[in-house]
Amino acid sequence: MSEVRVQGVPTPSHPSPTPEAGRGTPRRITVVGEEVLSRRCQPVTGFGTPELAALIDDMFATNHIAEGAAIAANQVGVDLQLFVWDMTDDWGVRHVGHIANPVLEDLPADARRLVEEPEGCLSVPGPYRDVARPDHAIVRGRDKDGNPLVIEGRGYFARCLQHETDHLYGRLYLDRLTRRERARALREMADLQDAVLARRASRIQEHRTPPPAAP
Repeated sequence: MSEVRVQGVPTPSHPSPTPEAGRGTPRRITVVGEEVLSRRCQPVTGFGTPELAALIDDMFATNHIAEGAAIAANQVGVDLQLFVWDMTDDWGVRHVGHIANPVLEDLPADARRLVEEPEGCLSVPGPYRDVARPDHAIVRGRDKDGNPLVIEGRGYFARCLQHETDHLYGRLYLDRLTRRERARALREMADLQDAVLARRASRIQEHRTPPPAAP
């Protein structure tokens, strides 16, 4: 059985999809060009509330339906510094969790190396582009109850942590591309997004359809 880390802590096992996704309701995913994606989000202050817990459940449900690795609050139209993740890294370790008010540590150069790999985004449905990011990331923040949280990632998970933190500062991976490459990616998105959104709509319908009753 492969390793699972929930909130950064090794766990013997964890359901897939995560229970939060089962409790939550999928929300519409915002798309590049919407204002909420292009500005810094507000910090989370209402820790330990049912509203915050419900938002996290909805974000997990939305990420699951969209077959994503992670999703930020502004990607479901909510102006808060919060993201969730449920993804498997380069070594087969599954990472599941959430973090509020994340801040990336500035790691010394000898503790990381820059890696250029394909990157996509649920708010840019369709295209992937090579983006250079450090292969090691440490992010500090709070959990939904306000407890301090430190999450460390390498490889694909490090990329995920950096990508989602970028979202909360109003940055998309497109903003790391040249003007020409960004324009190409947006043209590709225009060709692909209808099919991507149709697949998401189909999966939402499956999510809402109750299982058949036992005989």
